[in-house]
Amino acid sequence: MSIDVVFTPASLSPGEVQGRPVFVIDILRATTVMCAALSHGAKAIIPVASTEEALRLAQTIGSTDVLLAGEKNCVRIPGFQLGNSPLEMTESVVRGKTIIVTTSNGTKALLACQGASSVYLTAAVNLSAAADKARESLEADRHLLVVCAGRESTFSLDDAYCAGRLIAAVQGDTKPRRRLNDAAIACLDLVRRYRHNWERPLAYSRAGRELIRLGFRNDVREAARLDAYPVLPHFHERRVTLVPVPV
Repeated sequence: MSIDVVFTPASLSPGEVQGRPVFVIDILRATTVMCAALSHGAKAIIPVASTEEALRLAQTIGSTDVLLAGEKNCVRIPGFQLGNSPLEMTESVVRGKTIIVTTSNGTKALLACQGASSVYLTAAVNLSAAADKARESLEADRHLLVVCAGRESTFSLDDAYCAGRLIAAVQGDTKPRRRLNDAAIACLDLVRRYRHNWERPLAYSRAGRELIRLGFRNDVREAARLDAYPVLPHFHERRVTLVPVPV
């Protein structure tokens, strides 16, 4: 068993994903937003690669129960009902709805992971649920892959710190690192630097600074709320839905 981290899906090959459990992180903001939406009763989320594809799919489905959500350069796409803010995903707006979403980084990361044995969404707001599933996969002798969405195909501090927190929650940050790749080790070192203060690395990151500049400071604060939405979304058959809770 092992844990590998990639800082961006840009260089992912199908072979790296094929048959592996994958945990996708875009803490600012796509995976946080999807956790919020599903926690508040959204039926499903369909990630797509572009604004044009989102509009075509909404027209094809043709239902009043479909909402368009997404951002370009951090702000809501004109004509869409929702942007990419977790604070917009209120129960009164999203309950029972299917949300078609496109974002600059997060939806691309999800789409890059098709072919995995399973794909789970991870953020601070559902960290414990994601860590429980990752631990379960490791105990089954699986080789985990953590995919950071990054920013414009480059490293992002916010996603890497979240990856480190996931790894630390699964195996601790002091255990032998021989089964971690270099990127995973670097993520754990970020946890040692910032400890348990989620808001610092999020606000210091390029994505965080840009969101704050544009007036989305509360989104950064919301994304830093540990286990605020204790759900486990998974991406399967091109839809993000909740993993059923055993009864």
